[in-house]
Amino acid sequence: MKLLALAAILLTSGPFLALAQTSGATASTAAQGAPAPKAKSWLIRTIPPRPTFDKDMSPSEQKLMEDHYAYWKSRFEEGVCVFGGPVFDPKGVYGVLAVRAANEDEARAIAAADPSVKAGLNRIEVAEMVIAFLPSAAPIHNGER
Repeated sequence: MKLLALAAILLTSGPFLALAQTSGATASTAAQGAPAPKAKSWLIRTIPPRPTFDKDMSPSEQKLMEDHYAYWKSRFEEGVCVFGGPVFDPKGVYGVLAVRAANEDEARAIAAADPSVKAGLNRIEVAEMVIAFLPSAAPIHNGER
């Protein structure tokens, strides 16, 4: 019973933990004299052209997906992309990425710069999210997780 209560507290405290992390980052950045960016978390869904895409890519599509991977790996190394990868849904594979950006327009611009999106191969959907749980080994961008 105590374990269930603890789990409920942890699950409902996610937004508060995210706010606490942001507040701590703001204080440390303000101490350095620079205003802290008000980055939010955004979920990006990359949608391929067909449900069977992972099984029947053409050579040119394969090249675009290699460029897609390199683009997002670079964003991850910069700390812009928090996590990402393919989702092997039985109805069709798609990609999921989480990024940190000040607003939806910035998040959309990051996603739109993906070579597979620029080429018209993948489409994107963007929605704001709260990342309530993240391993401590995750990269930190601008003092925020």
